[in-house]
Order: sequence, then structure tokens, then C-alpha cells
Amino acid sequence: MNRKMQSGIVMAMMIGVVMWAGCSERKGVRKTPAAKSKLEPKTKPSEKTVKENNEKPQSTGKNPVIVIETSMGTIKAELWADKAPKTVANFLRYVDEKFYDGLIFHRVIAGFMVQGGGFTPEMRQKATHEQIKNEASADVPNNRGTLAMARTSEVHSATAQFFINHANNKFLNHKDETPRGFGYCVFGKVVEGMDVVDKIAGVKTGKAGRFSDVPVEQVVIKSIRRAE
Repeated sequence: MNRKMQSGIVMAMMIGVVMWAGCSERKGVRKTPAAKSKLEPKTKPSEKTVKENNEKPQSTGKNPVIVIETSMGTIKAELWADKAPKTVANFLRYVDEKFYDGLIFHRVIAGFMVQGGGFTPEMRQKATHEQIKNEASADVPNNRGTLAMARTSEVHSATAQFFINHANNKFLNHKDETPRGFGYCVFGKVVEGMDVVDKIAGVKTGKAGRFSDVPVEQVVIKSIRRAE
């Protein structure tokens, strides 16, 4: 098998992983990342939800910074409210509600991404708010150290789960308005603690029930707060 064919196979596998990594929402309870077909929402967001998510956001004037305290160290990230205002507002809503406290990084793939913000240590999925509009843009790529929203194959299906890119994942970038090319919304970047992200990415992973790529030793999100 030549290198070109190998590269194509790896990329296809990575795309499949991201689809599995996203989560859908139905009656307020998010499904588990089992398989792509089971992740696709059975219902699309309501007209009210879409309208609310498309309303013009208020300008914050300054990008907020958050501190992610984990069991493996501290990560500080700037959230790009100037590039993805609705996504940042949604994320901060969860932060202010202390939604992420005690959840885990439930999916870790070295050289790709580390994902969290949806599952308890018992691998129970936490109920969320409504799905949000995907603000993915070609001008904001999924480069190493950036934060992006996890979703299913449904373009506008992100809620609370996020991932930190562990590499430049060009194939996740926005290319066009089609479901296949829409991409994943980047809404911030790690400004301190990338070494902690590297440590998380390097943990040993395995299966937990029907879930794959789960850290054998749990990586807990102790808290996420706005930086003072």
C-alpha cells in the first residue's frame, strides 16, 4: 500500500471518529457516542431555537479568558467572541452554571484531539440546553491548541461538548455550506497549559462498555471558570 492510500485511509478514520465524538440531543438528553447512525438527531432544532441562535449577538468588546482546572493540570484559553460570538456565549453559559465541574475528558486520541464536557466519571451523559448554530468559518481553522465544538453529522447540533485540537486538523475546517463541508466551529485557543493538553493526549486509553478511546485513568475537569 503506497503512502497516498495510507493517508487517505487515516483521514477517513479520523473523520469517522469526529462524527462519533459529537453528540445529539433529544428531549433534553444527549445520546452517547456509539455509532454515527445513532448520533444523527431524529428531530431538527425547533424554529424557535434556530431563530434565537441566529439573533445578532451583543458585542463584548473584549475576548474572555477561561481557566480549565483538570486532574492533570491547568489550561488557560482565550475564547474568540469576535470570531464565534454565539458559540462563546453558549459555552460561557455552561461555565457560569458550573455545568462542566466534575465531568471528564471522555475521548482522547493522541495526534488528533482531546474531548470532554459531556460525561460524568460513570460515563453517564449530562442533559444540556438547546443545540446551537454552527459558526464554523474558513478563516478560523482547527489548528493545534484551538478549542472547537463537538457535534454529529447534523451541522447545527452542538450543545456543550468541546474538544481541543492536538494537531492541525485541516480536514475539520469549514470548506462550504454543505453538510459534508461545513466543518467544526473553532471558538478559542489555549494560551497557557498546552503541555497539560499534551499530557492528557498521552494517557493510555481503552474501552469502557461500548465506548472507545476512553482514558484508563480518568482525566477529570475539576472546574471551568472565567479568569479574574
